[in-house]
Amino acid sequence: MSFNTLNRENIVDFIANIFERRGAESYLGERVTMAEHMLQSARLAEMEDAGDELIASALLHDIGHYTNEFPEDALEKGQDNHHEDAGPQVLAAFFPPAVTEPIRLHVAAKRYLCAVDPDYFGRLSDASVHTLNLQGGPMSEDEVDAFRANPHHRNAVRMRIWDDDAKVPGQTTPGFDHYAPLLQRVIDLYLE
Repeated sequence: MSFNTLNRENIVDFIANIFERRGAESYLGERVTMAEHMLQSARLAEMEDAGDELIASALLHDIGHYTNEFPEDALEKGQDNHHEDAGPQVLAAFFPPAVTEPIRLHVAAKRYLCAVDPDYFGRLSDASVHTLNLQGGPMSEDEVDAFRANPHHRNAVRMRIWDDDAKVPGQTTPGFDHYAPLLQRVIDLYLE
């Protein structure tokens, strides 16, 4: 399937297929799979009544790890291998910035929280500490100011907390099918 054949009627099924086929893969050294992690993130957002767009964002925040699942011509449209950028780039054709921007900012939110909250670093898993170092470490004061200037930064911070807490082995969550209608609602509202 080429990226050009994806549309509002089939994108949710396409993402569901990625969850089904690739979701059981390990999550970067964590004790949960990728699907468990993303579903736990969505469930935490849902439990806080975060709203459809932010729940969708929480569910899809790590989809950038699977952009190789999107056809190769998607890469020609500017995708790179940084999951926080790659995911929003492929989703932007279907989802509003209220979904894609918190995804794009979720790595920056970790760096931000490490810079502004002295207790936050202690909450990070070993794998998150490792990736923090690869991602540039805590933000500088100028980076903090720039991050705060983004209108989606608060939702990115909320999602980052769910991201950090969504690593519980054996945690029961609804499956992807539970969230599919929510994703379709968000897409339909955005593309109407």
